[in-house]
Amino acid sequence: MFPLPPEDRTLSPYTGWTRAHWEAVADGLLAAVEPYRSADGAVITLPGRESWSRCDGLEGYARTFLLAAFRVAGGGPEELLAPYARGLESGPGVWQPIEDRTQPMVEAASIALSLWLTRERLWDRLSPATRERVAVYLAGALRHEPVDNNWWLFPAMVGGFLSAVGLHAEEAGAAVERGLARIEPWYAGDGWYADGDNRSFDHYNGWAMHLYPALLAHLAGQGSPGPRLRRFLESYALTFDQDGRMLYQGRSLTYRFASATSLFAGALLEATPLSPGQTRRIASGVLRRFLDEGALSPEGLLTLGWHGPHEPSLQSYSGSASPYWASKAFLGLLLPAGHPVWTATEEPGPTGLAALPGPGLVVQHTGDVARLLNHGSQHHPGDPLYDRYAYSTRTAPTTGVPDNHFGVVGPDGTVAGRGTITPRGAGSAGDLAWAASAGAGVESLSVIRGAVEVRVHRVAPGSAVRQSGWALVASADPADQADQDDPAGGPGVRVRARDGDGLVSELVAVRGYSRAYVADAPEGSAFGAPAAVPVLEGVAADGWAVSTAVLDGDPAGTPSAAADDITLTVPSAAVTADEITLTWPDGTRHTFQVRTPDTAA
Repeated sequence: MFPLPPEDRTLSPYTGWTRAHWEAVADGLLAAVEPYRSADGAVITLPGRESWSRCDGLEGYARTFLLAAFRVAGGGPEELLAPYARGLESGPGVWQPIEDRTQPMVEAASIALSLWLTRERLWDRLSPATRERVAVYLAGALRHEPVDNNWWLFPAMVGGFLSAVGLHAEEAGAAVERGLARIEPWYAGDGWYADGDNRSFDHYNGWAMHLYPALLAHLAGQGSPGPRLRRFLESYALTFDQDGRMLYQGRSLTYRFASATSLFAGALLEATPLSPGQTRRIASGVLRRFLDEGALSPEGLLTLGWHGPHEPSLQSYSGSASPYWASKAFLGLLLPAGHPVWTATEEPGPTGLAALPGPGLVVQHTGDVARLLNHGSQHHPGDPLYDRYAYSTRTAPTTGVPDNHFGVVGPDGTVAGRGTITPRGAGSAGDLAWAASAGAGVESLSVIRGAVEVRVHRVAPGSAVRQSGWALVASADPADQADQDDPAGGPGVRVRARDGDGLVSELVAVRGYSRAYVADAPEGSAFGAPAAVPVLEGVAADGWAVSTAVLDGDPAGTPSAAADDITLTVPSAAVTADEITLTWPDGTRHTFQVRTPDTAA
């Protein structure tokens, strides 16, 4: 870790961090990569695994160039640009060519954005011949086909820059229009975009789908791109907990604190529901959390993983320089030192509950934990980063024994996957929110109120079923894992796991389960190993499988939420109405429809 300024607990009572800390981290990250720069300055090849694209040196150049550009555009020393200017001289002849659906198209966007941000300090000082060579290279992004997802915004960003400098103007303008038009059908509502012609809702909303249109509008002097960014931040801000943890869900999680990018973008474009103190508190909390948890190698390089190296957090395209996508978070330095985001006293981030019918999600932040109930996001069936029924800031998916999963158990003991997720809606009523979906022969409903989540599933009557809960890094004390069998099934069958920090994961059977136990997941999760996964099993005689799940702090060692005090009334087999009524301890009642499942699915 590189040297940091003293904490300022007056201005920043929660994190102690100020703008000076962001500047110091940026400078430290840039200094750490310099030993790996080529003699001509055009590539930075970091130690570690090679990505499938095999253009990791270009990634190292482009992604750290973006960090340097944000730092200099925000008032940092211009000499940070010198090695990147040197790289531009030879880069077009060294970098891999931009072709259809190839990684150089992604990196071209970062180079173009960096040049746009620092135009007067760098681009305008290059020789005409160098400008021409760089422009010709970047223009390759305008003439080749991107992957049909957020990649459409990469040629759009290149086009925005080239339009601004008056080169390849016709092609450039067309690329901007084409990219913005292509993502429009993917807007699902509630501020959220799908990442392509699918239902992939994840962090790409913040660090791509909203970011690039926002920067195009800002740098072109067109003001705000519209109300969607503000709407997105209303719910997205709830996915960070009070200790600076971000939601572990979706792909490219090794980009880590890039998750803070859209928070700063909202402030930059005056399109945020957050106060300046909330914006800095969340963003600084995320950055500090990852650095405190070991995201850097001893050499000061960002590692491939989560807190530290973690292979399951990676994808085939992840290479040694991939984590430097996190440079986007330093967009906050475009806000001048006198901006309220940097001068206001830190305030706690928002807490609350939001149902999002468009993407089919529910997000909740209670303070200790932020979570997402998933009835609408899916990358491809079977991907644990998208298929789970719930995700949080304190837990991550496990392998072997899947967490937060429900499935029918086959004769051979195999638990069925979720299958293709079909959203059935989402909504709220007072302090309660719900979301529903259909999968492979299952109709599912999640209802959350406070710390208690009710998980309702309908399957073919007589099906053997299994429900798992939140996976925690296993406590060293065996007494922290408790289970109970009850051959009669019904209310009261419960299982509880506790981690070493006092966090409790509990499942309580309400209907259709007769056995409860803690399953071992030796490989653990991104938060550590081994992990403990609460599990319920049984036979859904009438087709209903109902349980309550709790993930909450429990320093006293007793359940923090009376999950087993919930009573439920479900229709008997003779009743045609597909309804379930929840009666809470305070007498509040809510009735929901849950369809008869299509068991042929």
